[in-house]
Amino acid sequence: MPKAAVLDPQGNAVRDAMQHLGMPEVRSVRIGKYMEIDIDGQNSDLDKRLRGLCRDLLSNPVIEDYELQDVGVGDREKTPNTEGPTSRAQLKKPKTKKPR
Repeated sequence: MPKAAVLDPQGNAVRDAMQHLGMPEVRSVRIGKYMEIDIDGQNSDLDKRLRGLCRDLLSNPVIEDYELQDVGVGDREKTPNTEGPTSRAQLKKPKTKKPR
């Protein structure tokens, strides 16, 4: 999610469209990225390494904030790059309110 101090023209355009379509209550919209990362196995430094990759590879810390959530173990639908049960982490950009 873009940091609160960073302009979000895409979010502003969606906000304006929502207001135009009958939702005047919408004060702000922020648009960012959402990723799901399937992980095989568990180890003690996994969280630290994932946070490092989020900071250094998956986000731009100058203009974006990120949140890493462990969503537990589950059976994922098999896709070309996943097989069987995995641990899942979600990289979500946290919601921020637009400063007034």
